[in-house]
Amino acid sequence: MIFWIASYPKSGNTWLRTLISSYYYSKDGIYKQEYIKYIGQFPEKRHFDGFSYNPKDVIGTSRFWIQAQERINKDKKLHFFKTHNVFGKINELPFTNKENSLGCVYIIRDPRNVITSLSNHYELNYEDSLAWMINHKKYIYDNRGDLDFGNFQFISSWFNNYKSWKIQKDLPIKIVKYEDLLEKTFSVTKEIIEFINKCTKIESKIDSNKLKNAVSSTLFDKLKNYEKKEGFSEAIYSKRKNKMISFFNLGPDNNWKNILDKDFADKLNKVFKENLEETGYY
Repeated sequence: MIFWIASYPKSGNTWLRTLISSYYYSKDGIYKQEYIKYIGQFPEKRHFDGFSYNPKDVIGTSRFWIQAQERINKDKKLHFFKTHNVFGKINELPFTNKENSLGCVYIIRDPRNVITSLSNHYELNYEDSLAWMINHKKYIYDNRGDLDFGNFQFISSWFNNYKSWKIQKDLPIKIVKYEDLLEKTFSVTKEIIEFINKCTKIESKIDSNKLKNAVSSTLFDKLKNYEKKEGFSEAIYSKRKNKMISFFNLGPDNNWKNILDKDFADKLNKVFKENLEETGYY
């Protein structure tokens, strides 16, 4: 069965996956880049091999979301997947259901910091990043190579993405703030592991030493150094600069108060005012 690690893009999903994969897929909790590959993305093109869909049709794979998950679950093993997709339906076709999913951890991040991270990763200015984040019809796909929507994800807006997972009643969900994970990494990660174990009926007690190793080996500076030495599979290529864009960019230093000018910060506070209040960021 599938357990989801869900989020809006650039909200801390990758860091959370390094913590979870280090704990569940290593003997000692010490992170190696190969472990994060155990928590792949859904949907990806590979999940639809053998299904008859038109790769040029933006929502073509949505017809097979459930069938692809049923195929994944045939081995009756636990599968972690990251996703940026909303919890919902396209043309009455659900993204997932309780027959295929055990639960979800959703990580949310202050949208004013998501802005700066999106801007770096997708090489957008702040205005374009804001337009991206409030677009209720926004979707993403792998645009490397030929035009192919095989890994299309419907992400909607920043708030709709969060809300879709928060209000659904089909799956048990734990919502985690990126900022809490940053401030209290060990205790928040422990809560996450306990939640996952409960949902997946893993009865073993928390291994504190293993968890400590997972936390210490996935500190931002260490992940950034790993990327410098080995590269990172989820980094993308900059056509402007003719090189890979650093995936691990600012991390804890990504603080909108120190980065954004006052006028744009004031604009964000107005645009997201109700959302910030509801999510506790105001």
